[in-house]
Amino acid sequence: MNNVEITQLEPIKVPLVKKFYKEHYPAGKVNKSELIYSLTKNHSIIGIVRFRAIEEYRLLTGMVISTELRGQGHGSLLMNYCVSNILTNQDFCFAYRHLESFYSNHDFKKIDAVDLPNSLKTLFLRYTNSGKDLIPMHFQANC
Repeated sequence: MNNVEITQLEPIKVPLVKKFYKEHYPAGKVNKSELIYSLTKNHSIIGIVRFRAIEEYRLLTGMVISTELRGQGHGSLLMNYCVSNILTNQDFCFAYRHLESFYSNHDFKKIDAVDLPNSLKTLFLRYTNSGKDLIPMHFQANC
């Protein structure tokens, strides 16, 4: 994939992420305190992934690829970068059911909600009790 770059975004660039989410993931809410990585092509954002610190853990959240570029491997490119450079065994995600295999292919393992750390369990239950169909997953490299 030519002219593609993955970089950590500085908090000052959060308005760019908000604009991207407005177009491609309206439910996304970005916070300046989060660790944010962008996937850019020809200097335009085509993907975002965020990491939210919750106590000593991190929650991978808000991963989005431009609507018109989905299914072309950009999400895997971004996740492969995260696997190699960012993710640790302290990272979790709450995957939408239809994305379980995507995250499984990138070393996230499905776990039971009862096995989540308490701070993440509370958040997971809040999300699922509001009707979201999510699966708790834990990053476990080389398992």
